[in-house]
Amino acid sequence: MIKILIIEDDPELALILTNYLTKYDMEVIGAEDPYIGLSLLTQHEFDLIILDLTLPGMDGLEVIPKIRELSNIPIIISSARDDITDKVIGMERGADDYMPKPYDPRELVTRIKTILRRTHSVDEKVQEREALFVADPNAREIRFKGKSLELTAAEYDILGMLLQHKNGSVSREQLLYESEHIDDESSIKNIDVIISRIRQKIAKIDPDNIYIKPIRGVGYLLTDRV
Repeated sequence: MIKILIIEDDPELALILTNYLTKYDMEVIGAEDPYIGLSLLTQHEFDLIILDLTLPGMDGLEVIPKIRELSNIPIIISSARDDITDKVIGMERGADDYMPKPYDPRELVTRIKTILRRTHSVDEKVQEREALFVADPNAREIRFKGKSLELTAAEYDILGMLLQHKNGSVSREQLLYESEHIDDESSIKNIDVIISRIRQKIAKIDPDNIYIKPIRGVGYLLTDRV
């Protein structure tokens, strides 16, 4: 099932879109506040975001780069603002489409399917290429560019969790409490130490790029897009 996040401060419109999209086998979670929307993005795995621009507390154009810090998820701007500048800035900052209100929900469904078809096709092509990080759970080994990183048990747990959420953020708390080889009494700071050691091992193979990136106020993100 396709999972959609709608960040829209008009509850009536959000309800209309939610009811319509669910008819097309889409699960919809809504947020009227952009900060709540960003928080939801760290807690769930969505396929696409529908983003209003006129939002309380933070303009939608400012929300886009914050989304991009967390994920490469497709974004459709849904806005009553008809200034071409908003459209240009939105697309430049990382949005995938722009729909001026009012619009027919049928067109929204079509655009969602078109964008997801395109992005899924790209994802499949990426997966066809040899992955940079390959985990072997039986051997408890992770290889980077074909070479073993020779990780400790705790390092394997941490990098393994990041790999499971590749290109998505994972909180320090999740890394700490879901690791089998880190004491529950350990400090969150220990996660930063372990991440540093993993980075050093990756850097021995590829010193020119950073693959584990910090997400301020959240945790870390593992990416193979450099």
